[in-house]
Amino acid sequence: MIWRKSEEEVDVLVQRVVKDITNAFKRNPNIDEIGVIPCPEARYNRSPIVLVENKLGVESWCVKFLLPYVHNKLLLYRQRKHWLEREALADITCTLLLLNPDFTTAWNVRKELLQCGVLNPEKDLYLGKLALTKFPKSPETWIHRRWVLQQILRQFSAVGRSRKPQQGEAEQADAERSHQLSDNLARTLHQEMKVCSDAACRYPSNYNAWSHRIWVLQHMAKGNVKVFHDELSSMRLWVSMHVSDHSGFHYRQFLLKELITELSQTPASTTTPSSPQHRCSTVPSSSPLHHSHSQANGEVSEAEPAAEEERQLGVTTVLQLFHQEMELCSDLIQSFPGHETLWSHRRHVFYLWHHWRREQQQQQHCSNGENKSVPLNSNGDPGLPKVSAQSCAGRGESVNGQRYATEAMEVDGASLPDPRDSKRLKRGVLLPSPPALPSEHSFVSGMLDSCCNPEQRRFALAYKKWLDTVIGQQP
Repeated sequence: MIWRKSEEEVDVLVQRVVKDITNAFKRNPNIDEIGVIPCPEARYNRSPIVLVENKLGVESWCVKFLLPYVHNKLLLYRQRKHWLEREALADITCTLLLLNPDFTTAWNVRKELLQCGVLNPEKDLYLGKLALTKFPKSPETWIHRRWVLQQILRQFSAVGRSRKPQQGEAEQADAERSHQLSDNLARTLHQEMKVCSDAACRYPSNYNAWSHRIWVLQHMAKGNVKVFHDELSSMRLWVSMHVSDHSGFHYRQFLLKELITELSQTPASTTTPSSPQHRCSTVPSSSPLHHSHSQANGEVSEAEPAAEEERQLGVTTVLQLFHQEMELCSDLIQSFPGHETLWSHRRHVFYLWHHWRREQQQQQHCSNGENKSVPLNSNGDPGLPKVSAQSCAGRGESVNGQRYATEAMEVDGASLPDPRDSKRLKRGVLLPSPPALPSEHSFVSGMLDSCCNPEQRRFALAYKKWLDTVIGQQP
């Protein structure tokens, strides 16, 4: 039996296994999952490394020899008691991290190999992705991924700073390189979203995965309205299938806050890069909001009207986001009774709406500059614009019970408003009714009258009490 072999024979065996793992990655660079195959002893004279299609398996009997071997080898190297070639060091750390990804020393060694150019960042991201298929909550793996992504972002920043004004062919080549770098960064962002989603599906309430996903958006897509909106839309199906996963709903709350912050900013000028049109890649370059016309004396003639249209467009989009999120909460609460996560999410969304509406009222009072009453629309909220039926039809919204086909690109049936409709915001039908205390009380009453689930009733009563004691007491 294997465990009766001498120490030298075990060393030879383990070295062969490490080599087999390295060769497996060379034979198939598209391995997408790892695992341990239950096998208490070696029954055949064959390698314990099994490669089937894109799945890599390690027979369990050899793990008790393999893991201590690579662990001791790495510690001896760090203590400068044993020398290892860089290639051998990369292979040993790879094997060790696939079996135990929370071994910090191994990740630190790979950081050194990355900094000296032995490894490239994409290879380490790939290794971390494989480790997460077996250990989706591994904190050290997520920490190392963020470190690698920071190195990639520094490379992009360094290339951007090193570019100098060019002319002719050199300028065209520089533009092509810049475009290629942007594509690589977008591809990396998409891959990270996929890794986070897979890890969240493998481990319920995977706080480490969702925190990493938030970090990625904050550092790689800050201010990009389209990316945040697409994330919010694509997550609808996921949270509908994981109604008890609080981390997923917390991620939606983060997306909502970021979108509201970006869309509620009042631009100082229509040409400032911080305006929503510049932050959203879906706005066509021919949009009139991208142009400002100067008078002969240097004054901007159309800046203020364009800025007001842009502000109204942002407010309109925020109203749609709140309406869609509250509708999602209502549907899920009715379809899946007795889940506290859904009621907690509804509470957070309504609280966010309540404070955003108060801020809009204060801004309206400040912008008036006089002691005049703020005009109210039929919804009873100040400064909330109207949208024409044609505008709603262009976005695939419901008008008078009719569903119109949409022309803009949609993600799960939701899309950003067309900026070209901003001139029609002041006339036509109203937006869907925003959340309000009476409508929330009606929703709770309906739940109490129709529900048979004792947990659902308890959560509904707690939500009603929160509405009365927290929201109802505020001006």
